[in-house]
Amino acid sequence: MSSAAAGRNASVTEERGSLMKLFNRRASRLALAALLPLALTCTQALAQTAELVSRTELRVCADPSDLPYSNQKQEGFENKIAAIIGQDLKLPVSYVWFPQVMGFVRNTLRARQCDLVMGTAAGDALMDSTTAYYHSGYMIVTRADARIAAVSLGDPSLADKRFGIVAATPPTDLLLRHKLMDRTTSYSLAVDTRYESPARSMLQDLVDHKIDVALLWGPIAGYYIKHDKLPLKAAFLDPEGEGGRLDFRIAMGVRANEPEWRRTVDQALQRHRAEVDKLLADYGIPLLDEQNKPIAASLPGATSGAKP
Repeated sequence: MSSAAAGRNASVTEERGSLMKLFNRRASRLALAALLPLALTCTQALAQTAELVSRTELRVCADPSDLPYSNQKQEGFENKIAAIIGQDLKLPVSYVWFPQVMGFVRNTLRARQCDLVMGTAAGDALMDSTTAYYHSGYMIVTRADARIAAVSLGDPSLADKRFGIVAATPPTDLLLRHKLMDRTTSYSLAVDTRYESPARSMLQDLVDHKIDVALLWGPIAGYYIKHDKLPLKAAFLDPEGEGGRLDFRIAMGVRANEPEWRRTVDQALQRHRAEVDKLLADYGIPLLDEQNKPIAASLPGATSGAKP
């Protein structure tokens, strides 16, 4: 995500905790989703007793500067999927733009300014979610010519490598476990993503031989490798048994206690499953199957295609 992301992880406040204030908005939300409860409380469910979804337009809650997911030019894959759903429901698509920082859900979906969040970790406690429409995880990214085959940070071949990570994301635990933090460059979460992209900077440092391994949320890694034609490869990172969660199923979010609207979105999504899958492929999104196994054709560098 997430995304999300696309794994994210500590105790949370109402709007995804302190990580949600920081850099990769989607990635931060996924990290926190690792510890969010899987259901809303009865109090939350009873607080909303009627479905107040717009009947004249598809109102989408989105970040104005968060590629590959969304932006105001509607260039992200979530923008494209929203257009598909809007067409299916015969509703024009409109957007409420708000950065995915602390307060995103409260000020958009819960404030009834919009009716659909296009990407959230399935089971997110802040909203109900549709059936997940993709499944991804954190990846180990290396230069294509580096001959690094490791997928576990415990692999001896990585002992002398230099690592890069976006601060406070789930692979941090693995770096600590294997005592690799003194060989790690941490890329800040706290940036204005209209002007900076720590994830993209980390990948450029990898290309430029300033680091040897980047640990990054899969959809972001896959998108930049494909979109910018970077000479990099990526594989899903091994969570190493009892380690923290590194994979997340990504769904769409709706308000609690609006089951009809959730079903309507789910049905539209299922009717256009093939189109959605093609979009994910076009944007280079790496995928896991239901058994948590990599879908080989989706891995960065495994396929070629038009630049989204």
